[in-house]
Amino acid sequence: MLQHKGLILSFARRDVVGRYKGSMFGILWSLLTPLFMLAIYTFVFGAIFKARWGVGSTSKTEFAIVLFAGLIVFNIFSECIGRAPSTILSNANFVKKVVFPLEILPLAHLLSALFHAVISLLVLLVFEATIGNGVPVTVFLLPVVMAPFLLFVAGLSWWLAATGVYFRDIGQTIGLMITALMFLSPVFFPISSLPQQWQIVAKFNPLTLPIEQARNVIVWGAPVHWGEWAAYSLACCAVAWLGYAWFQKTRKGFADVL
Repeated sequence: MLQHKGLILSFARRDVVGRYKGSMFGILWSLLTPLFMLAIYTFVFGAIFKARWGVGSTSKTEFAIVLFAGLIVFNIFSECIGRAPSTILSNANFVKKVVFPLEILPLAHLLSALFHAVISLLVLLVFEATIGNGVPVTVFLLPVVMAPFLLFVAGLSWWLAATGVYFRDIGQTIGLMITALMFLSPVFFPISSLPQQWQIVAKFNPLTLPIEQARNVIVWGAPVHWGEWAAYSLACCAVAWLGYAWFQKTRKGFADVL
């Protein structure tokens, strides 16, 4: 995969630039969008609903900061997984006409999603530093927290990209599954607010740990739970390997189906 890093970066750059092609502000939208959304969250949850994340919380902007931190993680998953089933279908020319490393296409989408996540994170950190309670030093642990999650997203993307060629219904149902996961994951609520028995169930949600630990290092300044992180990393490595193996095994039939 490393021998194709230049090609991956090129496709990711094309994906980012192509998204804003023809618009007046161009790539500046990648900065304006999270700014606008953070302002909306702050106004709605802080001024209108007066929502608080914890019982002892008094900050009017804390809920918006915590919510936005969770959404940054979720949006990486949402963008990559939402596009994965149509990845090969929308690039059929690479399957039929040329010898092309098709496995890089989901990775290019992942890098594109990471670019937007980094922009959103920078907006959040500036907001946190100026209006919130400051940026904790643990934020430098975020790449460590996110690494296994990105492996999980890559593995699931490979599996969906390959399976989506043979079962087109996946593309129609994946949006519903993503929406359901958004409300079943601790994006809008802390996992501690659930009854004890449901907290155990929520731990099996693959989005729970990265969202919770990302919040810990970005917002709360809490350390990483290394035991949970290690177990999660092993599971994500397995998902990445299985997804890649499935993609390579099924790719031989792509041209026949397309």
